[in-house]
Amino acid sequence: MVRMTLVLPIDPEANRLLERSPLALLVGMVLDQQVSMEKAFSSPYVLAQRLGHDLDAAELAGYDPEALVALFAQPPALHRFPKAMAARVQEVCQVLVERYDGDAALLWAEVTDGPELLRRVAALPGFGKQKAQIFVALLGKRFGVTPQDWRKAAGDYGDPGAYRSVADVTDADSLRRVREFKQQMKAAAKAAGG
Repeated sequence: MVRMTLVLPIDPEANRLLERSPLALLVGMVLDQQVSMEKAFSSPYVLAQRLGHDLDAAELAGYDPEALVALFAQPPALHRFPKAMAARVQEVCQVLVERYDGDAALLWAEVTDGPELLRRVAALPGFGKQKAQIFVALLGKRFGVTPQDWRKAAGDYGDPGAYRSVADVTDADSLRRVREFKQQMKAAAKAAGG
């Protein structure tokens, strides 16, 4: 896998963990809802610190659920909904153990095309179409996971030159542009619903 640098305004060690640990990257994506991107993608590093070692899918899959919630809830909490997100991370890890030998990279290794990659990601607990497309775009744009038709599978998130998601963050300016896009989408949704 081609390694590219994630440039999120988080602890450099947290960025490095996301680059070297496919599971940390996936957990960051799991947590990327109803919190800032920075919070979501720095939390795998904080979790690893609390565990005392890098994340391991088999360990998290079999972790005592109440103890895992306690790790998530310990201040500063890893997410604004620590109980729900601890359970979600555990469910995703259980799927990784059952289907991918506990190796998050096998989720995207040797996929034949973008639609298959999207199907695999969308089959994970908590990954609807939009979240799955964002993760496919993140893998393609930042990590060189580019099976045939990956951009098409990622939908608008796969567009080159787009500023729609974490997949498009490469520096402070792109982060600002992604934030502006998200604010416009929220305003449009609010206007349509109101």
